[in-house]
Parts: sequence; C-alpha cells; structure tokens
Amino acid sequence: MNGKEIYKIYAPVGTKWVEWIKPISFISIDTYNREPIGNWIDRKILFLEKYKKDTAIFVDLLGKESIEFAIALARIGYRPIPLFNGTDEQQGAQAIINTSQIESSLINGSEKLKNIKIKNDANPVFILDSFRTNRYRAKESIFDNSWDLYKHDIPSIECFSKNNIKKIIVVGNKIQRDLKKIFLEFQNKGIEIYLTNGYSIAKKVVLKKTLKERLEKEEL
Repeated sequence: MNGKEIYKIYAPVGTKWVEWIKPISFISIDTYNREPIGNWIDRKILFLEKYKKDTAIFVDLLGKESIEFAIALARIGYRPIPLFNGTDEQQGAQAIINTSQIESSLINGSEKLKNIKIKNDANPVFILDSFRTNRYRAKESIFDNSWDLYKHDIPSIECFSKNNIKKIIVVGNKIQRDLKKIFLEFQNKGIEIYLTNGYSIAKKVVLKKTLKERLEKEEL
C-alpha cells in the first residue's frame, strides 16, 4: 500500500475526528519508501476495561509504542487519530526524532486497523510521540525536527463537550508541558484529566500552573 491508501485506512470517509489527522507522516511513507517494522508488539489494554462513551484518550509514549497502544484501543472501540507532526531529515543526516520508525509503525498499524470494525462516531484516541518536545542536540549538525502540540491541533473544548466527552485519559509517564497548557483550559471548563502509564488504572490529576508560569502571566 502507498501512503494515500494507508491514510484512508486511518481516515475513512464519513467518520468523526479524522480531520485532525496530520498528513505529513503518510506523505513521507511514499517519499522515503518506508517498510513495515519487524518488531511490532500487540499490546493489551489493562488500564481500561471497556469503551467509555464520555472519554477521549491521548497516548503520549514513544511513537511506535503509542501506535501499538492506539491499535489495541481500536479493538475496544476507539478511533486512532495520528497527530505526528515532525519532519524527516535529509538523506544521510541525523535527527532528534526517529520519524522513520513512526512512519513504518503506521504501516503496521494500518494492516491491523483495516480488519477492525469501529463505529463511525467512535471517540478518538489521539496518537503522539513523547519525544517530540526533546530539543537536546549532541551536535549542531543534528537536524531538529522536534515539535509541540498546540490547541489548534486538536478539537476545542466546545467540540469535545458537544460530543459528550467529559474525561480525557493521557497514557504516558507524565503530562507534558504542551498538553498541560491545553488541558489547563479544558480542566477549568469542566473536563476531567486522568493519567496512566498504560498498565495501571488511570488516576485523576489536578493541573496547576508553576510559579514561573504564573509570574509570566502576572497572576501574582
């Protein structure tokens, strides 16, 4: 399959949330002739017993692992929505983010996803790469393809509320600064935020601004 065909598996016509899928990874699948990876892991969902009508999920692990968890969540009813937005390095160069593994994992995921029946109005599981905000470069020659998630990259609080989503579960080691900035507003408007490492039951978290963030906003 080519990148366009793989994209259509993730974004079938007439389904909710797919307009938020970022196309860059699917374009790169063709540009760089990506192949499926050989070490795919079929994950088990332990933190959630069944599909929840009032819940959206953000998987914020390393790219390949995030895709694996999202496909596992698809099996219980969620719609995987890839949000990867990092660019590929030039041939022969080194980069901060391993986009090639993400793109190859999307191919594996599509092979699984095409055989899973998901309702057209299913709630989303947004797929992120937890390494996206890492801007450490050991050498200046390393290509910086890190990226942040912004509020315009995902549905608004009004959109979530309109679709009866009252809870967001983040699957990751922590709620990263870009997500925190978005979810602070969500929390203030009534959406509950939960966190799990992918194995333990998700626990509700209360997000707060740091002293530095409050000073920057002159809230003291």
